[in-house]
Amino acid sequence: MTLPEKPLLKPFLLLLSISFLLLLLPLLSHSYRRSSPHSAAAAAGGAATPLLRIRPGYKSYDDYIKHQLNKTLNPRLRRVWATRDWDRKVLVFARFFSDLKSQGLLSNISRALCIGARLGQEVAALRRVGVADSIGMDLVPAPPLVAAGDFHSQPFPNASFDFEFSNVFDHALYPDRFAAEIERTLRPGGVAVLHVALHRRGDKYSANDLFGVDGVVGLFKQSDLVRVSQVDGFGLDTEVVLRRNKRQRLS
Repeated sequence: MTLPEKPLLKPFLLLLSISFLLLLLPLLSHSYRRSSPHSAAAAAGGAATPLLRIRPGYKSYDDYIKHQLNKTLNPRLRRVWATRDWDRKVLVFARFFSDLKSQGLLSNISRALCIGARLGQEVAALRRVGVADSIGMDLVPAPPLVAAGDFHSQPFPNASFDFEFSNVFDHALYPDRFAAEIERTLRPGGVAVLHVALHRRGDKYSANDLFGVDGVVGLFKQSDLVRVSQVDGFGLDTEVVLRRNKRQRLS
């Protein structure tokens, strides 16, 4: 059975689902607090360098998760993501992924993960270009395209994916954990593609600011840099491509 690429949400069902998600907000926040990869005492974030600044202001990991959920569960944004933004973003992501396929960095037999996928535009784009075994992950699930998960502690076994894509690096409170979880769940030889902003600052939901590409590349201890190139990706200007080492480096 072929899954639809575009959510067929009638206004009543959309409002009903949004109301249900808002009711779940306290439970989701409590759940992620319990599974937090870091203690509340370390809530100010980690992995700060001159090229990567962690934004202050979070009293705890629970506080950080609540702030992120405010955007993820925003009814107006979810309505926009599901309607007028849907086709436009799927087309742009499909072009990105087609280029990666032509460069041999992605194939139809790749098992792919999109990190911070919201309602799943990236996943729909991957499936559109032939990468059928694709799934997204976000704090709030959006079946059938997006599963629930925290990118600081992915809910997947080691070496699960051949390809991982994300354009939400700036939302990571712990960028070192973000990178480590990608490397953990990538298979040896797997490819990670990140879209990041170097020439502009993120919005109020960003948890870090990146001032140079080495600020993100240096976090990937078990991967080699394939290339860095310019990209026009919804406010993000740089594409970073890394390949997971086939053998683990000895520290």
